[in-house]
Amino acid sequence: MAANPHAATYALIGLNVLAFLGEVGSKVFVLNFEQVGKGIEVGNGPPHVVGIAHGEYYRLLTSMFLHEPPSSGGAFFLHILFNMWALFVVGPPLEALLGRVRFVAIYLLTGLAASAFAYVLTAPNVPELGASGAIFGLFGALLVVGRKLRLNIQPIALTIGLNLVLSFSLPNISWQAHIGGLIAGAGLGAAWAYAPRPNRTAIQIGSSVVLAAIIVIMVVLRTHNLNG
Repeated sequence: MAANPHAATYALIGLNVLAFLGEVGSKVFVLNFEQVGKGIEVGNGPPHVVGIAHGEYYRLLTSMFLHEPPSSGGAFFLHILFNMWALFVVGPPLEALLGRVRFVAIYLLTGLAASAFAYVLTAPNVPELGASGAIFGLFGALLVVGRKLRLNIQPIALTIGLNLVLSFSLPNISWQAHIGGLIAGAGLGAAWAYAPRPNRTAIQIGSSVVLAAIIVIMVVLRTHNLNG
């Protein structure tokens, strides 16, 4: 039996759903894994310093799989519903174009880039979470790769435009993460799609390493700034 060609997309959706179930089952789950630059946590035991600048670098990754928890009130489920719908729509075609390994790599790298942008540009005590930074990365990559392959990119271009308008017009949305993910996705997608064939693999690996290095530098400089 042939392997599912969209297995990576469905696995990422599954990880997001599992994390959401963790949020439903525990009130402190989000507090432990959301992105915070540096702040005082008072809802999980005695008040204590938390955040990326406090050495909790894992929050850059774990926050990518969290969404608005039930404790936030209102239609909290719309956050994960919209993001998973977007991943379900844009993930399969991009996974088919890039292959499973490259697809997962671009999801994680652009998601981390989104987290890093938000870490640098957002007030340190403002919590952030959501898969939308990585999804914007997929948007940017699909736009560039689709253009290189001369596919119809008008739908994804319109989707990006609409979501950017919403990012800057609605409250409680991290436009910093969205812009960071979009830039990283478009840049990495361009490096991968336009790499000359004889050196394509080396350029794809090299560009991924460069993006990872940029993320590390951003995080290190911001951490140094927050810690004085």
